[in-house]
Amino acid sequence: MDKSARRSHAAANRQLIRRSVALPRQLVDDVLACAPPELAHNLNQLVAASLREYIAHRQALAFDEAMREMAADPGIQAASTAISAEFDAAAMDGLRR
Repeated sequence: MDKSARRSHAAANRQLIRRSVALPRQLVDDVLACAPPELAHNLNQLVAASLREYIAHRQALAFDEAMREMAADPGIQAASTAISAEFDAAAMDGLRR
């Protein structure tokens, strides 16, 4: 490894947080069985990819909940109805001859 590659590698390692976790054997076996080939032999990368997927899933759930709250808000419902009514009139313009 040349000098610049060593510096780059050292800089990347400073960004890592090392943790020791205890995982049930069956969980590890199951995840390795369904892991994509590029991750099946690197548990660290597989755990990192799984955590990224978990984050995306939780963010999607939070977004969905926010949308449900907005949809249930009477003020937003009224504004949406008013906007829809304005567009309904414009939508019919192209159908008249």
